Amino acid sequence: MKGQIRKALSGFYYVQSEGELYQTRARGNFRNRKITPLVGDEVVFESSNLTDGYLLEILPRKNELVRPAVANVDQGVIVTSMVEPNFSYNLLDRFLVTLEYTAIEPIIYLSKTDLIDDKEKIQEVINCYESIGYTVIASTEDERATKELERLFPNQLTVFMGQSGAGKSTLLNRIVPELDLETAAISESLGRGKHTTRHVELIPIADGLVADTPGFSSIDFLEIEARELSKQFPEFVEASTDCRFRECMHINEPQCAVKERVASGEIAQTRYDNYVQFLEEIEKRRPVYRKKK
Repeated sequence: MKGQIRKALSGFYYVQSEGELYQTRARGNFRNRKITPLVGDEVVFESSNLTDGYLLEILPRKNELVRPAVANVDQGVIVTSMVEPNFSYNLLDRFLVTLEYTAIEPIIYLSKTDLIDDKEKIQEVINCYESIGYTVIASTEDERATKELERLFPNQLTVFMGQSGAGKSTLLNRIVPELDLETAAISESLGRGKHTTRHVELIPIADGLVADTPGFSSIDFLEIEARELSKQFPEFVEASTDCRFRECMHINEPQCAVKERVASGEIAQTRYDNYVQFLEEIEKRRPVYRKKK
């Protein structure tokens, strides 16, 4: 039979197929081939009953994330706090680059907007990212923002991400109160929340599937190569057609259209500064050598 892994827990994979949920295990040859089934995988499996099945094959993935461990993701909701923890252009751009690289459609959700006094700051963030073409939703005390978010869910596999304490579980609880997902207060000493989500599970919401995932506050660019980085900034891609050099890195090259647009304000200075920082991180990254078998 064919189905989709909806939950992975304690070595078991729960596969949804034709309206039923089957508990399965992976065959030993998966381990031998160093293949790890992921939530979101489309699979071929066999089962004589609902609790004793085996995965036989994982069908080709269109993408996969490491943290959280989910495959075949359509869109990612980056829950970004405006305060407690404070808003960070750098962190938001890290998430955006990660999603762009894995061909996942980003949606930016600004949480805790009611707790910030500087309302111009909220509009500044919205203008910056909407001008690039991203969908930006600012939280509201009523249900307008959550309803706007729900309208994007049908027929999509959606992942929630963002640093600890940004409000991912709180947001999902507002959308589906019966989930009653565990939330954690911000640690005063650390200024960030505790990890509250223990495993990845796909939850049917608004005719789509949503994964609630562990929050994390830093992203390392382990796979992106230096020459690929600028391609993860949509406004750089658009501008680069006017660069003098075809493979312009937008750093020291003359007649660089990206730098010209930064100077004119068409491209945000924060985006360019973060690009430069990310590029340095990638170029200083230690190479990973695989052990010979």
